[in-house]
Amino acid sequence: YVESCEENPEKSFLVNGIGAKNLALISGELNIPLVHFSTDYVFDGLKDSPYVENDLPLPLNVYGNTKLSGENFIRNTTKLFFIARASGLYGHSACRAKGGLNFVRLMLKLAEDRDEIRVVDDEILSPTFTYDIARQLKKLTRTGKYGLYHMTSQGSCSWYEFARKIFELTETKINLNIASPEEFPSKVPRPKYSVLENANLMAMGMDIMPHWSESLKQYLQEI
Repeated sequence: YVESCEENPEKSFLVNGIGAKNLALISGELNIPLVHFSTDYVFDGLKDSPYVENDLPLPLNVYGNTKLSGENFIRNTTKLFFIARASGLYGHSACRAKGGLNFVRLMLKLAEDRDEIRVVDDEILSPTFTYDIARQLKKLTRTGKYGLYHMTSQGSCSWYEFARKIFELTETKINLNIASPEEFPSKVPRPKYSVLENANLMAMGMDIMPHWSESLKQYLQEI
């Protein structure tokens, strides 16, 4: 999806920017709150501590820029909105952009087909179970406290560390090694550090997001 946005910037802006604006216009006219999902990719990844909601967004790619435009359209179009920035999502529903596989399922599938798996260790994030976001949104949207919220699991890890935990919890025997960035060159610049802190939820005493490793354990038990 990030790559396709880079290849089709106008379409990306129409969907992520103008599409969000149209939803905000309709929501405002009907006086109905709008829940909108945004991304950690609105940041450049140069910070060395978790990003909070009032940090300055500086997207590196078309996807991040168009998602940020959607945020701004919403904030300037209606007052009844919840914008939730998420990171590293995985859940039970298939991810169409990734061929029906999220990162967890991809790792388990590769472990069945290969003797060795190599994963990059230079991108730091907070993997987040979509079920936890649903629980958090249910709690938040009942408050009427509209605004922008970071909504990710507690803690952080690299993609390599995430993969290692997946194999540890499933007791999967696999030769897992760190890949150099040159092994999997990206066509699109991405933030190297995109950990979000749920600062606004914490300030309200409403942050119920678990640690990423606990959520991963629950997800693996369910599948």
